[in-house]
Amino acid sequence: MSTKDAPTRAAKSLAGDPPRILVIQAPYYADVVGGMLAGARGVLEGVGASLEVVDVAGAFEMPAALRMALGAPDRWDGFLLLGCVVKGETDHYDFICASVCQGAMTVAAEYGAPLGFGLLTVASLDQAIARSRADQHNKGAEAAHAVLGQVTLARRWHFSHWARR
Repeated sequence: MSTKDAPTRAAKSLAGDPPRILVIQAPYYADVVGGMLAGARGVLEGVGASLEVVDVAGAFEMPAALRMALGAPDRWDGFLLLGCVVKGETDHYDFICASVCQGAMTVAAEYGAPLGFGLLTVASLDQAIARSRADQHNKGAEAAHAVLGQVTLARRWHFSHWARR
């Protein structure tokens, strides 16, 4: 699917209180991540969600920050990771992207944490900018829709918070 064919999504209708979402962002590419956050904020505030935003040093730190956040029982209903890694001349990109993706998936799957994953892994800054604009291609907005879907499932299934395991 090309970016011109990006699907449009309606805001989720959530039962219960407005969700509390923790956004963990790695703002190394501040304009890109800021654009993704604006897209996510539009989706989340559209359903009355409250957001808390924290910065980490880089994408590599996001999974550990997510795991630390899970130690605060009942503080958040879901989590959103936002960041960007642009391919350079070395293998560093491959190691960072694989580690962050696997780390986030491992934490979310093990603890059942509702997660929206918005890490851009791109070949150029132009690609990142195209995915962080204020339009239907905004990957922050897509990740926000994903976390709302996960929160909806957790509520539907009366899933206990991860810290009570």
